[in-house]
Amino acid sequence: MNSAQIEAFVTELALPIAAENGCSVWDVRFVREGGEFVLKVTIDSPEGVDIEKCVAVNRALSDELDRTDPIEESYCLEVSSAGINRELKRDSDYDAFMGAKVDVKLKKADTEGNKRFTADLVSRNGAEITFSDGRTFKKSEISSCRLHVDF
Repeated sequence: MNSAQIEAFVTELALPIAAENGCSVWDVRFVREGGEFVLKVTIDSPEGVDIEKCVAVNRALSDELDRTDPIEESYCLEVSSAGINRELKRDSDYDAFMGAKVDVKLKKADTEGNKRFTADLVSRNGAEITFSDGRTFKKSEISSCRLHVDF
């Protein structure tokens, strides 16, 4: 299986496990980091995600992955919270956080030479995202879009 197939398979395995633990699956990624494969499962909950939820999902998912054995490579399973500065990727993520302040990183510099900016999400029309500064970008032009956190 390639990475996308592994991510889809693991997402289907993780959905009921997360639900049993009062969570939802925010994201699943199978990536290579420092020469090793890491299966990153990110969970979310309206009440928040604590270490106990991460451990419970990790143990149950690890057991299910051992049973089904879908990944040929040696890997490390990592279950974590989406966090307060979560990355928005899906249309539903953008819709859920409409009006929120976000930190955006573009794949290529804009017409003013900027690759990063902070603005509020104003609207989404298909694959186009409009920000409070009046700029609109296609999702394919955005490298990352994360919720902004003021400390």
